[in-house]
Amino acid sequence: MAGHSKWANIKHRKARQDAVKGKQWSKCSKAIMAAAKSGPDPDQNLGLRYAIDEARAVNMPKDTIEKAIKKGSGELNDGEEFHEIRYEGYGPNGVAIMVDCLTDNLNRTAPEIRKIFERSGGNMGVSGSVSFGFTQRGLISLDLEQTTEDQLMELALDAGAEDIQQSEDGWEVYTDPTSLHAVRVALEAGGLVIGSCKMTMIPSTTVECGGSSADKIVRLMDAFEDHEDVQKVWANFDIPEEDMARLGG
Repeated sequence: MAGHSKWANIKHRKARQDAVKGKQWSKCSKAIMAAAKSGPDPDQNLGLRYAIDEARAVNMPKDTIEKAIKKGSGELNDGEEFHEIRYEGYGPNGVAIMVDCLTDNLNRTAPEIRKIFERSGGNMGVSGSVSFGFTQRGLISLDLEQTTEDQLMELALDAGAEDIQQSEDGWEVYTDPTSLHAVRVALEAGGLVIGSCKMTMIPSTTVECGGSSADKIVRLMDAFEDHEDVQKVWANFDIPEEDMARLGG
């Protein structure tokens, strides 16, 4: 796997959960608030449903989720308004990167994201400069031990899943974006416990980054993830397993 999937594995291995929990909750709150603008009912607003699912995956308290929904829908008005924007560009080795942000100040965020790109020796491009090389798909992750491939295929494919893959961390079920919720419901109805359910971006091509290049791309991804306005970072790097083990150790 490439880009975001490998980056997620590295983060999981190296994360200090207590240190990152507050930041994760803050980012999830902003995502819920932005999605709730289109309606406070997750049964009618799939974007909100997915934002809530991601918040629950990082153990965000129920009352915090409900407060974010009320803020976003206007029931609680504290004056905060967030804008969704995607920045695109290239990092070390020509790695294509997309950075999805929620910000209350576009004039602050744009130059700061540009500076992160430039510090790595990369550059920020115009809208659409790299996004053509990615495809949005739904992704459901499950623990390996709880099901067999045959059982998972029967449940998932019948519900509209496109592909099933096995990784070192478990099963990964890929769907069309519009089918993600239906596949999740079918898997849960079949007695399976969902690890995570979210939208992801899959690159059409990858760039191998080993050795010092792997270090550079991980430092760059760290810098993006540490920025308070960044929600998601998507990239098409491919780090060899030996470097994965070193970086995540």
